[in-house]
Amino acid sequence: MHPILLIVFLPLLAAIVAGLGNRMLGNTIAKSLTTGALFISCILSWPIFVGFLTGSMEVSVVPVLKWVESGTLSFDWALRVDALTAVMLVVITTVSALVHLYSWGYMEEDPDQPRFFAYLSLFTFAMLMLVTADNLVQMFFGWEGVGLASYLLIGFWFKKPSANAAAIKAFVVNRVGDLGFMLGIFGTWLVFQTTSIPEILAVAPGMTGSTIGFLGYRMHTMDILCVLLFIGAMGKSAQLGLHTWLPDAMEGPTPVSALIHAATMVTAGVFMVCRLSPMFEAAPVALSMVIFVGAATCFFAATIGTTQWDIKRVIAYSTCSQLGYMFFAAGVGAYGAAMFHLFTHAFFKALLFLGAGSVIMGMHHNQDIRWMGGVRKYMPITWITSLLGSLALIGTPLFSGFYSKDSIIEAVHESHLPAAGFANFAVLAGVFVTAFYSFRMYFLVFHGKERYDQNPEAHHDDDHHNDQHDDGKPHESPWVVTLPLVLLAIPSVLIGYFTIEPMLYGDFFKDAIMVNADKHPVMVELAEAFHGPLAMAEHALTSVPFMLAMAGVVVSWYMYLINPKVPAFFAKVLRPLILILENKYFMDWINENILARGARLLGTGLWKGGDRALIDGLLVNGSWKVVGWVSRIARHFQSGYLYHYALVMILGVFALMTTFVWLA
Repeated sequence: MHPILLIVFLPLLAAIVAGLGNRMLGNTIAKSLTTGALFISCILSWPIFVGFLTGSMEVSVVPVLKWVESGTLSFDWALRVDALTAVMLVVITTVSALVHLYSWGYMEEDPDQPRFFAYLSLFTFAMLMLVTADNLVQMFFGWEGVGLASYLLIGFWFKKPSANAAAIKAFVVNRVGDLGFMLGIFGTWLVFQTTSIPEILAVAPGMTGSTIGFLGYRMHTMDILCVLLFIGAMGKSAQLGLHTWLPDAMEGPTPVSALIHAATMVTAGVFMVCRLSPMFEAAPVALSMVIFVGAATCFFAATIGTTQWDIKRVIAYSTCSQLGYMFFAAGVGAYGAAMFHLFTHAFFKALLFLGAGSVIMGMHHNQDIRWMGGVRKYMPITWITSLLGSLALIGTPLFSGFYSKDSIIEAVHESHLPAAGFANFAVLAGVFVTAFYSFRMYFLVFHGKERYDQNPEAHHDDDHHNDQHDDGKPHESPWVVTLPLVLLAIPSVLIGYFTIEPMLYGDFFKDAIMVNADKHPVMVELAEAFHGPLAMAEHALTSVPFMLAMAGVVVSWYMYLINPKVPAFFAKVLRPLILILENKYFMDWINENILARGARLLGTGLWKGGDRALIDGLLVNGSWKVVGWVSRIARHFQSGYLYHYALVMILGVFALMTTFVWLA
């Protein structure tokens, strides 16, 4: 039996048993079953990744069953294992296994633990189905599966109105993107007459320049298909315009935030673009759109993060920003760099989210960083691991985030595509802003004066914990919470150093990503300048991005530790700008009051004016009213008396004779 079958289906089996067994099984059995299944999947995934890393593993497709055969449309359910899949397998199973373990402590007092762990495992199965898909329909199956599971997990505490609203918002916004993804799949089948990903990618390079009729115009086929597919990626990966669901999704339990919104579901769009790289290589307009949207999201989300006070929302906007990095890397042809950043980002961002959850537990479920401070001495393990995660996030040399972020920055700098100039500005500005808001959060939480006893009204992460620490002081989390932090801190520091050479400059992605080196030579140019991970770190110490990152840290240190009056001064002087950032550029207001309300007004107008007034009122009811009116008039001429009919006949003959005489 191929290990991929166990990797994919063990989480599904565990989810079914834990979900159906629920309280009959009890908390311990349900947790043990789901957590054990994920650790087995994780243990089986790493040898596959290492095999592709060393070149000893070959691409394979493992059939599962015959699925659909209807006319010319036919596809099987099969699991594809290549380098792209291998990266996603270790990311998904490792983070999910540690999140399951972490949840033993975080959800300890929740009465619905079997349901929670069943949802986690169901989500993991759907994500694994997405990344192992050998055809677009199977990918869509996983795509919608993670959407459903995220709805269930975000709204897990369904008695909270805010959690219900966030779950519905995530589901609805993703449906907008999914419509584009569906149309892209339909169009791809129409053009290629197959849904098989390998068959499509083999033909896609030859489609450059071909056109198709769309909305009455002749347009480039691949541009239309890839733009539609990318709209799906924008929804799932929370890019500008379809991003509003991600920060609100923090209403779910913190383990959900770490699993879905840091390491797995939100990266599905990046994975899809990289998987279909030959299609995007033949679509220059779509690639420009990918660059522009990714760069705009990077800068947009980072600036909002500077004004957030909820510890989880700061990290959520950081996730939006980092996803922007991945997309514009793919847009300039550096698909390998995008996947490498996806790989490293998963570990340090999951670490930051789980660290935030540990802080929330230790701070008696307060999430407002204004009422923290000095937590370092009470929570030493959480402190040091969060510091390591923050250093990785800002791209500190030798940390994993440095190698992936710096590669993307260099790739964008080397690109000469139309939108690359804007992306270059966005990425450099994003480096400074990311360092600023990351260490703003770090300093306010772990350093400075203790403010936890001044909180007028703590924002609770949930209402399901009965805190047993009555002294009000922060406290370190139990080992089931801190152990995943330590295990995630290790790859956050080391994995970039040890994997950059084979993953970016070796043959790791040779059978999974195809780039037109003539059009997009950025990775070739980076490979020529690469002289090892240590030399790369040494060179970075004098680079502009490193200087900007250090400047962001220093400014944050001065403003929030040395001279706390400075933020208040800027908040007063720059009040209009701060108001815009605090209201998230009014994107939610625009969505709710212009787009949503406009759609409702349009629907109401079509209902009242079109359906009720025109169709029901004029056409349906109007027709029978006209017939009734004519009938009522005609009834007066039907008296039943013979002399009345004779009179009408005489008058008719007289009228006819008069007409003929007159015309003559």
